[in-house]
Amino acid sequence: MAKLIRNRRVVADNWLLLELGADGALPSVPAEGDVIVPLKVWLARHDSLAVRQGHTGVWLDSNEAAETIAADLRRLPLIALRFPTFGDGRGYSTARLLRERYGYTGEIRAIGDVGRDHLLNMQRCGIDAFALREGEDVEGALAAFDELPATYQASVVEPLPLFRRRVA
Repeated sequence: MAKLIRNRRVVADNWLLLELGADGALPSVPAEGDVIVPLKVWLARHDSLAVRQGHTGVWLDSNEAAETIAADLRRLPLIALRFPTFGDGRGYSTARLLRERYGYTGEIRAIGDVGRDHLLNMQRCGIDAFALREGEDVEGALAAFDELPATYQASVVEPLPLFRRRVA
């Protein structure tokens, strides 16, 4: 079973990530178990997915907007944000929107090209689970969260900037 980082701990990943076929065909969804489906599948089948055995999460590509699933957030225990390349940061904005604008409290998971160098900033935007790319040392990546003992800017996890925290 694959491992991921959730809430700064290495855990087993019991979710099955379903992907569209190479031709864009919708994948079949197993009747049981926890699955993460692409947005296109959720939009086409959300009523039937809501009543299946097991939990259903949705993954958004970097070009897909959080607004698309805003009405369904209470039904979704997990939202995965796909980072297609190392330099594509649109998922950071999506995570902040989910947490700050929509009040989403479920798991937000980073998937795709996710490496150790981005973990701390992803966490500061509200992402709390990380499926690292192939070849990354999951255990060693935990150190990324403690590399900067203090941050100046406000974030989802620390809403006050450093100068306000020092005054308080």
